[in-house]
Amino acid sequence: MHVTDTTSELVNKESVFQRINWVDLGPFLALAVLVVVGYLINPDFLSPTNITNVVTRATFIGIIAVGATFVISSGCLDLSVGSMAAFAAGVMILFMNWLVPTWGVNAIPAGIVFVLCVGALCGLVNGLVVTLGKIEPFIVTLGTMGVYRAFITFLSNGGSIPIDRSLREPFRPLYFGTVMGIPVPVIVCAAVAIVGSFILYKTKFGRRCAAVGANVDVARFSGISVGKIRTLAFVIQGICVAIAAICYVPRLGAATPTTGLLWELQVITAVVIGGTALRGGKGHIWGSLAGAVILEFIANLMVLSDFISEYLVAAVQGVIIIVAMLIQRFSRRS
Repeated sequence: MHVTDTTSELVNKESVFQRINWVDLGPFLALAVLVVVGYLINPDFLSPTNITNVVTRATFIGIIAVGATFVISSGCLDLSVGSMAAFAAGVMILFMNWLVPTWGVNAIPAGIVFVLCVGALCGLVNGLVVTLGKIEPFIVTLGTMGVYRAFITFLSNGGSIPIDRSLREPFRPLYFGTVMGIPVPVIVCAAVAIVGSFILYKTKFGRRCAAVGANVDVARFSGISVGKIRTLAFVIQGICVAIAAICYVPRLGAATPTTGLLWELQVITAVVIGGTALRGGKGHIWGSLAGAVILEFIANLMVLSDFISEYLVAAVQGVIIIVAMLIQRFSRRS
């Protein structure tokens, strides 16, 4: 009897162990390991000031990664997010500066509404060209990446677009402000993730988004409008890019042609290591946020340690996405 009970207990423990989704937990386990390693390398890594700064910097990629989770889970890819962020930041500053003489500080909320519309429009353009033009998302967004980057370079005349002096102080809290000790960008990022999680996991659109990415032909035969779903996913991506630009502008007070450079690589890497399948069909919002924090932690560790030059951050991120894709490929085969 005692042996039977022990065997039953072992079987139950094994079944509980097997029920744990280690793939979804992977990004958070990696984040925990990274925190421990960071502390062992340099105890200052876990100082409140350093952690706050690192997490706050990760919010830009995190916010955009939420939108990218929708696009990638629907079976598409957006390479234009970095250039789009620069363009959105630039036109928002120009719009607010134009309104300042008559609107004063009220130009800030007007600029926020304006840039959200611009972001949605940019996403809509990407989505319509992909779906109506029936062109590969990789090619379309590679083209718009160049277009948006050229626009911001033209608008800034190759220099920078600074925000009006009268708006600098009122706008600063959107990046430097805190609520109960929590940085405002972190709160905004969390709010975007909560809304994104609800849409992706609890709504018909979210389920259809994953269905389209899993098998576009089956989704189409099931009566799902593939073009509509994918276009909306790109619109969500554009809105998330605009929100990230809103939080980013107060940091430097200007937009330049190099704003958002290589963000597309960081966003895709964050989404992939966060558990979202690059082939589509599966999205993991909170994993994407964990991926964004992991990338920023790694970059921070490269600065705090002497193991690898900080100038190789992009190279390390490139290696990470390749390794993550290999893991996805081999896990799918098994």
